This record gives sequence, structure tokens and C-alpha cells, in this order.
Amino acid sequence: MSSPFKLLVLALCVLSASGNVAYNIDCGSDSEGFTDENSIIWVGDNLFNQNGMTQAVQSNKSISHVMETLRVFTTRKKNCYSIKADKGAKVLVRASFFYGNYDNKSSPPTFDLQFDGNYWDTVETFSDELVDREVIYVVKGETTSVCVAQTKPNQFPFMSALEIRSLDSLMYSNVDSNFALKLDTRAACGANETIRYSNDIYDRIWSPAVVTEGINVTSDASFISNNVADNPPQAVMQNAIIPTSPTSGITLLTGEVSSAEVPIYLNMYFSEVTELNSAQKRSFRLYKDSQPFSEPIIPPYGNALEVSFSNITVSSSTTLILLATSDSTLRPLINAFEIFHISDVLTEGTDSKDVEGLTSLQTQFGVLHEWSSDPCLPALFTWDWVNCSTNGTPRVTALDLSSFGLSGLLPDFSSMDAIETM
Repeated sequence: MSSPFKLLVLALCVLSASGNVAYNIDCGSDSEGFTDENSIIWVGDNLFNQNGMTQAVQSNKSISHVMETLRVFTTRKKNCYSIKADKGAKVLVRASFFYGNYDNKSSPPTFDLQFDGNYWDTVETFSDELVDREVIYVVKGETTSVCVAQTKPNQFPFMSALEIRSLDSLMYSNVDSNFALKLDTRAACGANETIRYSNDIYDRIWSPAVVTEGINVTSDASFISNNVADNPPQAVMQNAIIPTSPTSGITLLTGEVSSAEVPIYLNMYFSEVTELNSAQKRSFRLYKDSQPFSEPIIPPYGNALEVSFSNITVSSSTTLILLATSDSTLRPLINAFEIFHISDVLTEGTDSKDVEGLTSLQTQFGVLHEWSSDPCLPALFTWDWVNCSTNGTPRVTALDLSSFGLSGLLPDFSSMDAIETM
């Protein structure tokens, strides 16, 4: 199981209404704290990562103050930010990357992104374009780690910002906790600007929906009661989209997916925009590739309705569309939707006995503190001075400490009973 290799106890605060703490790390900055335009408090990353080099971007493109600096890593297989967390906590993690030609080489890199020993994604950066990735998962240890890993010669990974948000335990629970949800799309239908904190206490970023055709409508309800599990913000539920034509539907764009089918998790949020009379009815279904996929959906007035599916597989040719039922007098509508890719099964991490022994070594020898996250996983990105076997639960089989110039007594690391070479 994962365990703290480096405990960071600095509380970086944006407190949600439920009292959860958010971490907002401005990578490459030495700032002790500043508040951005969304009332989010950011701090520099010096207490979270001592490796790598801090750099300022050279681009004149204005994105945000946070994107003006980054930390780039030119050594080691992987470099990680490890954050103290509660075992079993559900978290939303967002990593952001803005190359901004910081090295004056006009050569934006490609590299891997990982969390807690799991592959997350391959990040392709661009000269003047912000790239971000978001994932939701349950923490299996007492820390959570986000790492970047070099995969191509002379293409050095970097990070511009790292955000970690606590979520309520019942949120996004229709997918087993042994899987992660990798965000593809989070759309606010009918909105004309991005919605996030403080309108969303979890600081989810809801972007205005991109639709080929549709009409934006606003609810005439003064308040929309929100009693659904994933707690969409009031600002999202106040607006919706309906089709331009009475005979048209609403197509949900599924972002970039491969030609092969992949599993997704779909959340849709609905609320009727006006109080209907007895002669009116709004009823519709979700169709996948022209086949009905849901029961009739009837949005309630003054309340939120959430409809979720975790059993959908999609490819680049898949069509998801909302179409009115035969007895409906009104067009379909939708207020918001989220689409996630479902990860492979998450690792349980390196054997806890090896984690215990490595922690003892790091406690005794400060030079070893700079390594964090899972020591054996992913398999191609072990700690530089560790060899592992990955048949079943990963075990540490060899240590090479010869390059560190260590002196003093060795601590007790007898729990590492799979070591063959040291």
C-alpha cells in the first residue's frame, strides 16, 4: 500500500462550504501566497518539490498569473509532488501545463503523467496553449502523489500548477473505487462563461457547452433545489439548451476518443426551465447510435435530476443524442453533462513492508528524501536507486546507495525481506 515518503503538512486553504481543504500549488513560484481572480489562494511549490529548476515563461500570451512560471525536471525517471491526504478520501486532482517557450527553443515536450503509481495520461504540450488534465479517485494511502515522467530524449517534463480538491465520499460513486475517472468533458449548457469556484464549492470547471445548433434558455425558477449526489452548482442548473428545431435532438460531444471502444462514465443534469401546464409534457430519451439507451427522462421544475451511466463504451464513431419521446409536446433540454474515461484497475502499490523500510532509510539519510510516490510503480519508473519485482504485489529486490556518499549507522529496514542485492 502507498504510504507517506515525505509528509507535507502545510495547509493551503480554500475552504469549501463543507470544510474541505484544497491545495493550490503554483509550480516554479516562490510566492508565499496570493489570491487570484476566483478568490483562490495559491502558494509556491518550494515545500513540495526541491528537485527540478524554476523557470519563467517567455510567451506574451496572457492566461493567468499562475501560468507565468513552471518547474522543469531534467533528471530522474520521474519527479513527484506528494501531498498528505486521508486514506479513503475521494479527491479531484487537476494538473496544468503551459510551455510558453520558457527555454527559448520553441520545442514543447511530450511526457507521461502519473498518480499514486498509476499511469494517468500522456501530455502533449504546445507553445502557447494551456493543457490541463483532471482525475477523480480514492486515495489508498496516507499521501497522494502526482508525477511527471520523461519518455522521450531531451523532452523534459514540467508542471505549471497542481490543484487537489476533496470531494464528498458519495460523489461520483457509481463507479467502483478501484477505478479512476479521467475527465473528458464538463459542460454547462446555456452558459456564456466558465463556472467554477466560488459558484462550485468543489472548484470543478464547467465550460460553456459547444453544440452544433441549439437555443440557450434560462430557468424562471428563483431557486433550484439540489438534492442529487454529485451536487452541480446552482449557476449551472439555471441555464439549459434546447434544440433549434422541434424535430431535432441534442448531441452530446464526447471529446477526443480513439477508434477502438473505450468505457466512459456519463453524468447528465436536468431541470425544467418553466412550470408546465397540463397540456404540456417534456419527455425524451438518450440514444446511442440510434438505439434507445435510457428510460424516458422528465426534468422536474424547481429541482435537479441527475441521470448517470457507467456502462457505456464509445469510439470516435459513437453518437449520443437526446431525442423527444412520441408523447412529448416539447423539445428535449439539458442543463449540464460530464463525460469521464474510466481507468484501468488502480494499483494497490508496493508491499507495505518495503514502504516501511524505505521510510526508515529516508528518515535516517536526508539526501533520500527527494524521492516520493510509489517506489516500484509504474514499472518503468521505479526510484533511481531501487530495483523491483512486479510479479503480483511489487517488492523491492535491490538497493543501490553507492552514489550518495552516505555515512552513519544504517536504520532497521529488516522488514524489506525480498532484498537480494544491496
